[in-house]
Amino acid sequence: MTTEIQGLIEEQGKAFAEFKAKVDLEISGKADAVIADEIKTLNTALDTIGAKLKDMEAKAARPSAAAEADAVGVEQKAALREYFRTGRLDPKFEAKAATTTTDASGGFAVPKIIDPVVVNRLVDISPVRSVARVVQAASRDYRILVNRRGTGAGWVGETAARPETNTPILQEIAPPSGELYANPAATNVMLEDAFFNVESWIADNVDTEWARAEAAAFITGDGTNKPQGFIKGTPVATGDATRAAGVLQFTASGSAATLPTTLDPYVDIVASLKAGHRANAIWMLSKTSVASIRKVKASDGQFLWQPSLQAGMPATFMGYPVVEAEDMPAVAANAFPVAFGNFMAGYVIVDMGSPVVIRDVYSNKPFVHFYSCKRVGGDLVDAEAIKLLKCAA
Repeated sequence: MTTEIQGLIEEQGKAFAEFKAKVDLEISGKADAVIADEIKTLNTALDTIGAKLKDMEAKAARPSAAAEADAVGVEQKAALREYFRTGRLDPKFEAKAATTTTDASGGFAVPKIIDPVVVNRLVDISPVRSVARVVQAASRDYRILVNRRGTGAGWVGETAARPETNTPILQEIAPPSGELYANPAATNVMLEDAFFNVESWIADNVDTEWARAEAAAFITGDGTNKPQGFIKGTPVATGDATRAAGVLQFTASGSAATLPTTLDPYVDIVASLKAGHRANAIWMLSKTSVASIRKVKASDGQFLWQPSLQAGMPATFMGYPVVEAEDMPAVAANAFPVAFGNFMAGYVIVDMGSPVVIRDVYSNKPFVHFYSCKRVGGDLVDAEAIKLLKCAA
C-alpha cells in the first residue's frame, strides 16, 4: 500500500468519525442550520476521498510503462504506432475485416495487440461490467438457456408405483445488443508528432465514450439497438415463489418519494434475496443515494455504512459492498434508486467479437478519423438474484 493511499484511508476515517458525531446531533434534535451544512460538507468530503481512493488504486493496479512494453513488445508497439500515423500495417501482423457484413467496406480491424487495452480499462469506469457476468461470443446470435427447475419428487413405499413427475423447464434468453461506437479524430500534424502517444490517445477516447454509454444501458437500457438493462419491465412486490419469471421484486421504502429513514426496509430487501445469492451480493446506487444511507443506524446506535479500511476494498452497508453507479435512478416517487443482489448470477454482458477501427483519411481533411465500434449485448438472466428498493409508501 502506498503512503498516499494509506493517508487517504486515514483521512476518510477521520471524516467519517466527524460525520457520525454530527448526525447523532441531528438525530437528537440538537442540530441547527450550521450542523446541517456541515453534514452536507462531510458527505461531499467522503465522496471526494472515495473517488480519489478508487482512482489511485486503479492506477496502482495498472502495469507500468516498462512492464507494458515488455508484455506487448517493442516491435509490435512500433508497428501499431506506424499504422495509426500512416495507415501502413506491417505484413507480419494480422489485420481483420472492418465490418461483419462485407469485406469490401474498407479499413482494418484493431490489431489484436490493442484489444486488451480497450477492454480491460472499461472495468474502471463501468461498474456493472465489474460485477456482472461477462462472456465473449463469436456470433451475435448468442443464446442462454436458463433452468427454471420445476422437477417434482415424492415419497413411495418399496413396492408402490412411481407416477411420472414434473419435468424441469428451460427458458431461452437472447440478450439484446447494439453496435457501440466512437469516432475520435486527430490532425495529420498531431499524428506526425513523434512525441504524441497515439495508442493512449485512441484508447482514452474510445474507452471513455464506450463506458459512458455502457453504464447507462446495462442499468436502464430499453433493448432497442442496445443492451436490455437489469431494471426492466414492471417490478412487483410479490416473492420468488409466486412471481412470474423474468420479473424483478421490489421492497417499498416506506415513504412516497424518499429513501427509508428506518432500517426495516433494508432488512426486508436483504431477507428477500435467497441465501445462496447473499454471499456474493452487493448494493448498487448513485452517489446521492449513498449520502442518504450513511445516516442509517442499527438499533444499538451503530452506523451501518462503513468506509473502506483497506486498499482495494469497497465501502460496505450492512456488511455488503457498496458499488456507486451514477446511472441508477434518482430518488423520486415510484423510482428504483437502490439495487441489491448477486449481479454475477443475475445479469450477463455479451461482448460479440472484437472491437474494430477504420482509419478514415478522406472524409474530413485535414483530420484523420478512427471510427471504432464493437457489438455489445446484455440482459437480466435471473430475476431472483437482484432485488430493488422502490420509493413508495
